[in-house]
Amino acid sequence: MCGIVGYVGDQNACDIIIDGLKKLEYRGYDSSGIALCKDGKLEVHKYKGRISNLEDAISEKNLSSSIGIGHTRWATHGAPSDVNAHPHTNLNKTIAVVHNGIIENFVELKEWLIKDHDIVFNSETDTEVIAHLISVFYEGDLTDAVYKAVEKMRGAYALGVVCSKEPDKLVAVRKDSPLVVGLGEGCNFIASDIPALLKHVRKIYLIENNETVVLTKNKVTLYNAERQEVKRDVFHVTWDADAAEKEGYDHFMLKEIYEQPKGIFETLTRRLNEKDEINLDGISMTKEDIERFNKVYIVACGTAYHAGMVGKFIIEKLAKVPVEIDVASEFRYRDPFVDDKTLFIAVSQSGETLDTLAALREAKRKGARILSIVNVVGSSVARESDDVFYTWAGPEIAVASTKAYTTQLVCMYLIALYMGRTKDCLPVEQYNHYVSELKDIPDKIKQILNQEKNILNMAKELYKQEQVFFIGRGPDVGVSYEGSLKLKEISYINSFAIAAGELKHGTIALIEQDTLVIALATQDALFEKMLSNIQEVKARGAYVVGLAKENNKEIERQSDKVIYIPECMDEITPLLSVIPLQILAYHIAKLRGCDIDKPKNLAKSVTVE
Repeated sequence: MCGIVGYVGDQNACDIIIDGLKKLEYRGYDSSGIALCKDGKLEVHKYKGRISNLEDAISEKNLSSSIGIGHTRWATHGAPSDVNAHPHTNLNKTIAVVHNGIIENFVELKEWLIKDHDIVFNSETDTEVIAHLISVFYEGDLTDAVYKAVEKMRGAYALGVVCSKEPDKLVAVRKDSPLVVGLGEGCNFIASDIPALLKHVRKIYLIENNETVVLTKNKVTLYNAERQEVKRDVFHVTWDADAAEKEGYDHFMLKEIYEQPKGIFETLTRRLNEKDEINLDGISMTKEDIERFNKVYIVACGTAYHAGMVGKFIIEKLAKVPVEIDVASEFRYRDPFVDDKTLFIAVSQSGETLDTLAALREAKRKGARILSIVNVVGSSVARESDDVFYTWAGPEIAVASTKAYTTQLVCMYLIALYMGRTKDCLPVEQYNHYVSELKDIPDKIKQILNQEKNILNMAKELYKQEQVFFIGRGPDVGVSYEGSLKLKEISYINSFAIAAGELKHGTIALIEQDTLVIALATQDALFEKMLSNIQEVKARGAYVVGLAKENNKEIERQSDKVIYIPECMDEITPLLSVIPLQILAYHIAKLRGCDIDKPKNLAKSVTVE
């Protein structure tokens, strides 16, 4: 997501901040900016697009300062633009703020600032509220003003703040958004991630939640929420910049697997209000619109298509509307039955997938309402859609998608729940049950991640296999397809997924002694059926790895190995069952010596036909 860099010292802050922002480009962004304190004034420069736009604009200005803050922004409130880019300032431009995260009550605060303090806002962002809020409380002590402002704010944030009236001080705050402090000689730094600092320092403070940091060039002081000073051990960075970006993980894929609890939490909480009602901010579908839809089309490619397979199941179940799902590359070359009563859902991590974009345009030409599920703000799919449902997975670097898939699933559940409640075909008690189950998912995924060692040991027994079959029923079919794709794209094993009930219609002819079959049996309503399918492949000599809820121990009698997931509703299991399949694929590929983050012949964003 966004990146923050701040510096106070004797060197040129401008050069150091720009260099640090470049080290954070991997996080993804759509604009960048910098604020410098010089000669009692703040100088702010910010531009939409790449950091090079910022560099080019300031290259001839000969900017020099000993203190400043910089930012790369991934748009949340307000489209990517020069005006919405960070840093943001107060009215008289004496205070500048950079911010990662979201201020949940910014509308309330904004109305208060306008009504009681005659504040005029320039941007559409929640961040500008912070700058004005600090200004309202400023009485000569920046730290005090920041504390008072934070007391008014709800949400998740990492802040960097400078004030032209205190040109030797930088104040930073962390709540649920990463922040580190770099300790130098005659200089100190803040950043949202370690890679931004490694060129200059190896001594780091890892800032904890609800802590405030005050930096001058010779001193760093940490305070807790009660303004009491906090002592912190120095963290000594021993890895290189590339490893730091991976936060100590061997591969980005593994890092991103472990980031899924956070991504799911972010995707959920940004769409649920305090009453657990779904807030489709920025999506303008009315009750009349939803009731008019007589068909939903979900169109996507690869992993996003597999998310759509689950989406079809849950939307039909909760919203009581027929759903068709199609591969984008096929949809665009036929004459689908789409009109102005069709809701067309385009799913793409990058928002630049050419086939999906072409399918979207075809559906739009036929009059369909376009709702896209994408991870990249301002992407082509997002720009050409009527409505956009952003996932909050953060930038996904590994080619094999993991956290984008699970956050896409969350979007599918939220869309289904919203449509079901809006149409009054989903009872409120059932709605509340689903929301409660979804909110428990991040913690349950953490339980599965704790099984990584056991899954690694399983991988050591299986990694020499050259043919694997995945089977399942109901929503497990979509997860089987995704598990199979993860395995084949990074390990190069010939992997195949099929609905378990279809085994007898040809595929079972390929099952022979020691053929590996991974059987998903997470659906209580279909559990006995799946046990029968497992018995069928076992009778032909298959080696079966079963995957089931932790209370269904009967599967141990039919399988050679078993992976368990925590108990949950049948309909919610896809968010859990895919996790061990991702981990298994990762370790099998690693044991086979494959280039996991960059598998052969594959690209992260497929922008050619």
